[in-house]
Amino acid sequence: MLPALEAAELPADAIEVGRIADAWGIKGWFKVLPHSAQPEALFSSKRWFLQAPGASATAAFRLAIREAKEHSDCIVASSEDVPDRNAAEALRGARVFVPRSSFPTAGDDEYYWVDLIGLAVVNREGVALGTVRELLATGPQTTLVLAAEEDGKAIERMVPFVSVFVDKVDLAGRLITVDWQPDF
Repeated sequence: MLPALEAAELPADAIEVGRIADAWGIKGWFKVLPHSAQPEALFSSKRWFLQAPGASATAAFRLAIREAKEHSDCIVASSEDVPDRNAAEALRGARVFVPRSSFPTAGDDEYYWVDLIGLAVVNREGVALGTVRELLATGPQTTLVLAAEEDGKAIERMVPFVSVFVDKVDLAGRLITVDWQPDF
């Protein structure tokens, strides 16, 4: 990492949103490979936290972002703390974190995946179907991947995250209610 970067602790609500791939140009810009197809969090936050590859979970650096913009299949960004290409190359491989509190507000019936992971899922009859372990982008729709246990065995269920099957998402109550049966 760059010695000029300010050491910092990751915020308690830090979410990993991408990884620095390489330098871009000669003026200190760098490429970021976002973890999301819609990387609004990278644009909305002017303060990123970086972790070097293999660093401990608490070792981080604060990076003040001057500008971030889309470019081809990645994001390019610049910072006052990264004056030239050599400094940008030193960032290669760093994981990029942004405080969840700096994400743009989601619209009605829009959710960040990170907010859905860990929510319990029940059907209309109140039968517990599992807990959201991850989400998959399957082309035209997103699918909830649920982890559950049945007869002492770990099982996986998949429920399309579309309004036809999802009745209600209660983020505060940490619960998703669906029109789905356990044997589907």
